Amino acid sequence: VGAVEIVPNIQVGEYIEEPLEPIEFGRIGAQAAKQAILQKIRDAEREQVLNDFLDRGETIVSGTIKRMDKGDAIIETGKIEARLPRSEMIPKENLRVADRVRAFVLRVDHAARGQQVILSRTSPEFIRQLFENEVPEIEQGLLEIKAAARDAGVRAKIAVVAYDKRIDPIGTCVGMRGSRVTAVRNELGGEQVDIVLWSEDPAQFVIGALAPANVESIVVDEDKQPHG
Repeated sequence: VGAVEIVPNIQVGEYIEEPLEPIEFGRIGAQAAKQAILQKIRDAEREQVLNDFLDRGETIVSGTIKRMDKGDAIIETGKIEARLPRSEMIPKENLRVADRVRAFVLRVDHAARGQQVILSRTSPEFIRQLFENEVPEIEQGLLEIKAAARDAGVRAKIAVVAYDKRIDPIGTCVGMRGSRVTAVRNELGGEQVDIVLWSEDPAQFVIGALAPANVESIVVDEDKQPHG
């Protein structure tokens, strides 16, 4: 039925109220309807909280393990729950309920019941972000991590370059008495962290990246080098 047929002089944007015949629900039906409505409200609130979190653009989160689910850790961080899959945990890492954990925000999965934040402690980006948190010169633009690689739980390497000639990029990342690199290593469960100088020269960079191995010779395939 058209609105003008009910109220001839109704204007656009106005509302019409019509009484509805009461529907008789049994006790079980009423309870089921109540639960369905409450669940919809909870889902909407959860989605809003998650969207607020994503809007902040956080890359590293800290939280407490609330429960374990098929080997994955469900981490409560603020008002959201994030999942740290077993495959994204550092090998031999024995995480338990109530442990405090820091992890990198790897991606957001779109599941049947809304979005879910997936975390990682093995991603090379995790070590990059940890150093950015420890080394203010990076945020200031005086120093940059150009590359990061990891064999999670064993060894990690980062390649750094300084944009201020007065700064020693390796020493700056290591910190006074090794304080900065030690903080990162402790977060990674003692993983060995090597810091090397970045070089635009592929041969020089490889020599630095492979340290402490002794490189006797390098053959650079010029045909496969990217050209500007």
